[in-house]
Amino acid sequence: QVQLVESGGGLVQAGGSLRLSCAASERTFSSYAMGWFRQAPGKERELAAAISGSGSSTYYADSVKGRFTISRSNAKNTVYLQMNSLKPEDTAVYFCSARPQGGTTYDYWGQGTQVTVSS
Repeated sequence: QVQLVESGGGLVQAGGSLRLSCAASERTFSSYAMGWFRQAPGKERELAAAISGSGSSTYYADSVKGRFTISRSNAKNTVYLQMNSLKPEDTAVYFCSARPQGGTTYDYWGQGTQVTVSS
């Protein structure tokens, strides 16, 4: 069982930056691909960014490409999401999630952290 704990959310003005962190309990952290999902009120949860177990491969949704950067430290069992040039439409609850390497689904979820971007 992988336990995930997010931190770093908050209130920021449009154009500002935030850095989210997600600490994992799993000792074999590098064997999990990690994703940052977000869910805005009244909308479906969407995958914003993802990173492979080694960190060599990343994915970004078109809506965040060029503004968000996902990274990880396998030594610290932590994945990060650096969010720059934030927009009001980035307002959402952000969740980190873990997918076993070779698996097809994200099986483990954190509790979420609120990000609010004011205009």
